[in-house]
Order: sequence, then structure tokens, then C-alpha cells
Amino acid sequence: MKNVSIVLCFLLLFSTNSRTQSVDEEIARAVMAAPPAMAADATVVRLADDGSSEVVRSGSNGLVCYDRSNEPGRDFSAQCTSVANLPRAGQNHMVWMSSTNANEAKAVFDAQESDGSREAPEFGSVWYTLAGSDQIAARANSPHITIAVPFSTSDTLGLPSEGSYSQSGSWIMEAGTSAAHIMIPGR
Repeated sequence: MKNVSIVLCFLLLFSTNSRTQSVDEEIARAVMAAPPAMAADATVVRLADDGSSEVVRSGSNGLVCYDRSNEPGRDFSAQCTSVANLPRAGQNHMVWMSSTNANEAKAVFDAQESDGSREAPEFGSVWYTLAGSDQIAARANSPHITIAVPFSTSDTLGLPSEGSYSQSGSWIMEAGTSAAHIMIPGR
């Protein structure tokens, strides 16, 4: 009986440590996309398939980060943005998790845009995304950075509607929609 108690205590301790490490690893993965000066104070959430979120770690600087690696077609992907964008991030995640491919997800996003149910991001908020075939490859990349400017156009912002990832200069993508954003060239 004593040996059984020792084994049960060991298993309980091991599972508690494993869970703590998993949460710590989840936090580390999520904040990989954050600017270094903001990572320590960022909120980290876990997005559920239905678009809801669970706070894994509370933060204090208005930035929220999450791991998107479980979305179809993604190997490793972490994203950070303003906490005000959590409804849109949740909606995005729900669509990706219920879609079988990118074309199907795009059709749902287009339908939401058309019927007005698409969550709009906070104007001027920054989205930091880090992606790759795995964490090592993602770390080698610079974050993909965009600035949300919902419903803006080239005329309203004075930015071109086309640009290049390999040339200097920003441009507006998805102009006139809730997804309108300024592209910041990077790697």
C-alpha cells in the first residue's frame, strides 16, 4: 500500500509539473510574435474552436497573444494584437476551425463582410504574426506586421493599393472592407 501511495504521489507531481510546463510553453509560443518590449506584460489567451477564449495569463499593456498553430493549413503560427481585437481574432479562429481549406474560409469571411456580421478590428491597431514550418523556422522570420484601418481606401489614406514585400514602402490591402490594413514590408 505504501508503494502505491508513493507512485500515486509521484504521478500527481509529474502531471502537475507537466501541466505547468505546458502552460509555460504555450505562453512562450504565443508571445513569440510580440515585440520584445511588450511580451512580458501581454495577455495570453487560448482560442477555442467556437471563437471563445480562455485567459492563460493576464497582462497589463493592452496586447493579447495566442497560438494559431492548430488552425488548418498552419504549421506554426502565433499572433498578437490589441485586446480590443479579441472578438475578431475569435471570429477568425472559429471560421478557420470550421473550414476545410482557405477557399472555404474566404467564402465565409466574404459572406460575413456582405451581411455585416464581420467583426471589425480597432482602427490603428497593430497585428503581429509569426509563422513558419516550426518554431525554429518562425523565429528566423521577422514578424508579419499590419495596421488595421477598417473600411479605409487608397483615397481616404493616400496610400497605394499595391506594393511589394521586397520593396520599400507600405500599401493598403483589402481596401474598403473591415479587413483593410496597411502592410508593413518585412521578411
